[in-house]
Amino acid sequence: MRVLRDAWDHLLAASSWTGEGGMLELLGQQLLLTATALLLALLVGLPVALGLGHLGRGGFLAVNVSNVGRAVPTFALLALLVTLDWPGTDSFGPYGRAGIATLLALTLFALPPIITNGYVAVREVPGDVTEAATGMGMTGAQRFWRVELPLALPLVLSGVRLALVQVWATATIAALVAGPGLGRVITDGFYRSQYGQGIAGAVVVALVALVLELLAATLQRLVARDRRDPVATVSTGHHPAG
Repeated sequence: MRVLRDAWDHLLAASSWTGEGGMLELLGQQLLLTATALLLALLVGLPVALGLGHLGRGGFLAVNVSNVGRAVPTFALLALLVTLDWPGTDSFGPYGRAGIATLLALTLFALPPIITNGYVAVREVPGDVTEAATGMGMTGAQRFWRVELPLALPLVLSGVRLALVQVWATATIAALVAGPGLGRVITDGFYRSQYGQGIAGAVVVALVALVLELLAATLQRLVARDRRDPVATVSTGHHPAG
């Protein structure tokens, strides 16, 4: 009980949040790590997944990329990257020590759910819908942008949502190579036997993960609710607003 009380006191103390190395600063650093790694994973993985899904090829590749990505521990990958001449342990702007290595490890960790969900989302668009779009004279590109992508978007966002929360929670490993983020609160606390501080850092990570999950889930529901039948929209000559 004393450890929990110490954690509560640490969370309530203004000095824990403010100043250099305070939890507000570390929270911002971890959000930056998470957002950057997720953006890189989207830029790399989403075009590949959607393209393969549209073409109806590469299912074996998409599924196995996901399986391999889940099998390789992110910390093991980070440990390997920091031992190489590049990216190594050099600082990288606001991403801190071993910044490039951390970003690469987190980006690769985010790829499996993005690639798998993106591919499956496009492949699960009903065949009669795509056939109707083709029968209306749509080209392959038009069918993708006007029919397949709108219908696939909720499931695509589900993969992004999963990647977001996973990357946020995993970004704490940056502290193990003296990088930025809330992981420093956790590792410093346990290293110095200040277990209340370590638990307080873990609580903040968990609470922010919950907030991110709720925000992403809300966005996904809004997209699913506002989704229309693209073929019916095109056939009647109307287009969604915006």
